[in-house]
Amino acid sequence: MNKNKVALVTGSGAGIGRAIALRLASDGFDVIVNDISEASIKNVSNEIEQLGQRSLAIVADVSNRGQVFSMVDQTVDYFGRLDVMVANAGIVQVKPLMEITEEDMERIFRINVFGVLNCTQAAAKQMIKQKNGKIINASSTSGKRGVELLAHYCATKFSVIGLTQASAKELAPHGITVNAYCPGIVGTGMWEEIDRQMSEYHNVPLGESLNNRIKGIPLGRIEEPIDVANYVSFLASKDSNYMTGQAVVIDGGMVFS
Repeated sequence: MNKNKVALVTGSGAGIGRAIALRLASDGFDVIVNDISEASIKNVSNEIEQLGQRSLAIVADVSNRGQVFSMVDQTVDYFGRLDVMVANAGIVQVKPLMEITEEDMERIFRINVFGVLNCTQAAAKQMIKQKNGKIINASSTSGKRGVELLAHYCATKFSVIGLTQASAKELAPHGITVNAYCPGIVGTGMWEEIDRQMSEYHNVPLGESLNNRIKGIPLGRIEEPIDVANYVSFLASKDSNYMTGQAVVIDGGMVFS
């Protein structure tokens, strides 16, 4: 019988999520790959199987509570357990504060915060039965300090940290840890989109907004998805068993420089 531990990574069709899924597979986890694009998750799932691990590719929208609970049910039906939930899926929108609408705020909260809540509750339901598990949530350096043109995004990432801390206290008696990771400027499609929109707003050439921010990173380079995945690997391992309620920054020293 296969006794590998099982991890579910949302938003893992590309970018940071893909890097996390592949790193956990390299660590010996069987991995459920999730996103809203079937083609992307099948590709990642195939990569995981090439590493010698089992994988499922499940299309689900994390903002839809029923779909998230169904995804966890499918996981348990197939693998028999769920050891690690990585609530990675998220979106961003660049917009001046005075132009943010109720619809903008509702949409970004539905995915970035309600999505984390849905994943936490669905995973915890199973992990409580197991009397152990690890829940790992995506926050951001934007959950530690505000950033211009990202007010509603920052609000969601601050919220994730509060949700992480409160969940950690409530779930600790069940042997479940809850932590968050806070990336900085990561070289993915999300930051390319942020740069494009900020460049338009500030009327500067494409790439200038991003490059100016990279110059402020003490370690001297943009963050790569694997930099985030390496830390999530630690959170998913037994080495982090005495760590809960934390939201650690991985940003090359940018926030506290």
